[in-house]
Amino acid sequence: MMQRADEKLIPSTAKELKEAFHANLSSIGFLSFIRNFFQGLASPLAGLLAVSYDRPTVFAFGSFFWVSSTVATGVSRYFSQVTIGAGFNGVGHAIVYPVLQSVIADSFKDSARGFGFGLWNLIGTVGGIGGTVVPTIMAGHVFYGISGWRCAYLLSATLSTMIGFLVFFFVTDPREKKTSTYIVPDHERGENNADAAAAETKESSSSVWMESWVAIKDVTKLRTFQIIVFQGIIGSVPWNAMVFWTMWFELIGFSHNQAALLNGIFTSGQAIGSLVGGIIADKMSRVFPNSGRLSCAQFSVFMGAVFSVILLRIIPQSTNSYYIYMITLFLMGLTITWCGPAINSPILAEIVPPTHRTMVYAFDRAIEVTFASFGAPLVGIMSEKVFGFDTNNVKDSGREAEALSKGIMWMMAVPFALCCLCYTPLHFIFRKDRKTDRTTTSSEVEMI
Repeated sequence: MMQRADEKLIPSTAKELKEAFHANLSSIGFLSFIRNFFQGLASPLAGLLAVSYDRPTVFAFGSFFWVSSTVATGVSRYFSQVTIGAGFNGVGHAIVYPVLQSVIADSFKDSARGFGFGLWNLIGTVGGIGGTVVPTIMAGHVFYGISGWRCAYLLSATLSTMIGFLVFFFVTDPREKKTSTYIVPDHERGENNADAAAAETKESSSSVWMESWVAIKDVTKLRTFQIIVFQGIIGSVPWNAMVFWTMWFELIGFSHNQAALLNGIFTSGQAIGSLVGGIIADKMSRVFPNSGRLSCAQFSVFMGAVFSVILLRIIPQSTNSYYIYMITLFLMGLTITWCGPAINSPILAEIVPPTHRTMVYAFDRAIEVTFASFGAPLVGIMSEKVFGFDTNNVKDSGREAEALSKGIMWMMAVPFALCCLCYTPLHFIFRKDRKTDRTTTSSEVEMI
């Protein structure tokens, strides 16, 4: 929940960051690029750390990075400091996200993983609502002489610290409930066998490392994995382009509170849509095991392309369209969020051996996030260079809102449409890879 809230801080305070540091639109987009780029590069760390440490410990370690960077951004005096903070923030999220994915995958069976990932996404989206609405509202105020947007960053860091401590001290890794032939906890061996336990743990850790790398090589050869990663790169671009939504709403003429409510409405639709999409995809996968989830994915990304055009080009960009925006954003959030929790994550769980899920989820995220991070800066560049966005004339400017909306629309509608096409080959390929993997998975389960 707090991870999603922290991710929303830059989009929610984009206008305030621009004014506080005299930055242009491309520079604000560059912040999201830096965070996502480092998040992609650092994602394999999650898999490497999860080999040697229990996942709650890895989570706490990752949360330390994002808390530190959030505090640093909140007290920054120069834009360069904010940029460095964004990079470290990406490292923290890179460590945490794959760990959470693998925990969810281990906690639900194949036929219910859509619900599991959907529920996780719903809970996270509630945090996203807080991370969108609260900072946007706080940004319009001053608290004890401190700008509201800075207070929002410090508040997020404080709450994230509390969550990190709770996870570290009270959460148990689901893998520890299973008897492993690789690593046996020291407290089960007895104090007299401490040296032997240490030697065996070292040897078994090395073995797991080698098996993880072999597993990655095997999984990357699967066409299903290759296509999911490729569509993930394209499909993540629109979500990075959305970082400019709050600024766009405010340029139209909406107040901080109205912009916050619009974002909150969209995020509420996301929360419900993730769970509903997960449930629908689970039911479809029982009826059509090899194509049910894929059909749901194509419907979702197709609706993403349609709603992008409706929202950004068809609805009149006026404060009089406020309620039309509300309805459109809710329906959009309800239908375009199915792919991750309902399709991609469950499918990866089916073709990846259980003991290597954290590593493979991390590897997948590293590739997707690194390339998709170009979405936000491309919006800024297109809006300024192609559609004539004027950085020096942005206060309640209809012309600038029009230019920005064109840049956002192109970086949303086109990638969504391409993503829809990318899923098509999986209707023929997933069947084969799914059968191939089930033998591997069964043998892995016997070893746990």
